[in-house]
Amino acid sequence: MPSIDSLGHVGIYAEDLMKMRDFYTRVIGLTISDEDLEERGMTFMTADKEREHHEFVLMKGRVTRDDAKVIQQISFIVPTLEDLREYHARLEAEPGVEVERIVSHGIAFGMYFFDPEGNRIELYVRTPYKVPQPLGDPIDLSMSNEELEGIAMARIPAGN
Repeated sequence: MPSIDSLGHVGIYAEDLMKMRDFYTRVIGLTISDEDLEERGMTFMTADKEREHHEFVLMKGRVTRDDAKVIQQISFIVPTLEDLREYHARLEAEPGVEVERIVSHGIAFGMYFFDPEGNRIELYVRTPYKVPQPLGDPIDLSMSNEELEGIAMARIPAGN
């Protein structure tokens, strides 16, 4: 049977393409790899252009009811807890963006927020621990790395 290696990219529609383009480049730090703003209204973005042309695409033309839920979440991996802390500070300083929650999943530490158009975004750093899911223990990023590791490790099932 053929297999999937990994997720290639995610594309979402945007009501205000330029506002979303600004947010994902300025606040999240993605790099624009290509775009056609005039004809197609598309922006291709990447975290690492040498590795992948794009992991994220914005396209103008979102048309939904105000209460429609079209995306459950989009998650981006960050390399370290320090990166997660730095993103927390950036998001807290961003008008109209509110961090919803910060949790330990045991397998990762995740921070959830909504982008300027209400899409749920998660930034997370992986841990080496094998912990059954779902799990979402609230954490405080002002805790030391050792304290956070202890919270994650405490959820490893006995015998693993």
